Amino acid sequence: MFEAVEELIGEHADLEKRLADPAVHADQREAMRLNKRYAELTPIVGAYRSWKQTGEDIDTARELAQDDPDFADEVKELEARREELTDRLRLLLLPRDPSDDKDVILEVKAGEGGEESALFAGDLLRMYLRYAERVGWKTEIIDANESDLGGYKDVQVAVKAKGSPEPGQGVWARLKYEGGVHRVQRVPATESQGRIHTSAAGVLVTPEAEEVEVEINQNELRIDVYRSSGPGGQSVNTTDSAVRITHLPTGIVVSCQNEKSQLQNKEQALRILRSRLLAAAQEEAEREASDARRSQVRTVDRSERIRTYNFPENRISDHRVGFKAYNLDQVLDGALDPVIQACVDADAAAKLAVAQ
Repeated sequence: MFEAVEELIGEHADLEKRLADPAVHADQREAMRLNKRYAELTPIVGAYRSWKQTGEDIDTARELAQDDPDFADEVKELEARREELTDRLRLLLLPRDPSDDKDVILEVKAGEGGEESALFAGDLLRMYLRYAERVGWKTEIIDANESDLGGYKDVQVAVKAKGSPEPGQGVWARLKYEGGVHRVQRVPATESQGRIHTSAAGVLVTPEAEEVEVEINQNELRIDVYRSSGPGGQSVNTTDSAVRITHLPTGIVVSCQNEKSQLQNKEQALRILRSRLLAAAQEEAEREASDARRSQVRTVDRSERIRTYNFPENRISDHRVGFKAYNLDQVLDGALDPVIQACVDADAAAKLAVAQ
């Protein structure tokens, strides 16, 4: 492990020299790439230097303890600190998800439960919008199909980081654990007898793809236009501006109707399609990977019923990692970090178990 760190320290020093050269910044794309790699390596270099210094401090404290027993306690503290730094280094050196720094397209779809499910989908959308606001991300609703009572049959939103996020703090790095079936238990607004119902909504999170990452052959697309629909009386349903794109090789279908023009809706639909194709390619690669690799990505399996939101008990439970808390009202207001961090920690622990 530590031989690999020495190589990374050399790379870090080389990057520092290159980034100090004004000529490098003439090419903004290259400068961004170098800055990104430098930011990835900086925590590793810092942790390794602390680890190495702590080892030297332990040796010094042991020598002093031979003459003064009071230093024995300091030796124990330093040894515990070095163990912590060793664990941190192992985590930092784990293979990173190459998409961690990407922005995402997040989709919420109503499922079982009719109008109640659509209302819950609206609650989930608000939770993600509030969470993005808390952490300083930008959001843009790409397309939305509202229900009669103000919920959402389905909605797609782009979530983008501002600037260059720190390693592990990118939008995909945090939100990739949200994909799956979310279940709600509460008394619906449509329930007259006061009975608790269970319904569900689905969340799909895909890293947003750049055009250069996913090449789309226009000859493999079927593009249909139709009249937009929306809650009663809206002007969106007066022209054939809605667009439905079918990617023939995969059967993926994307539709958009939020924008006023057919061209704008087509561009938004292609944006979603690129992200879905990128996600499909990544999932195919995971399926072909080894059993060890598959065990590492188990916690982001989108097919699982991942979470329950129990309103009577104000409880949120993540079934993948055993997380449970009784602050559902706060989570729905965007306090989602502890829930996500539980998934991040479980994923890292699974990867460490495989690596050891």
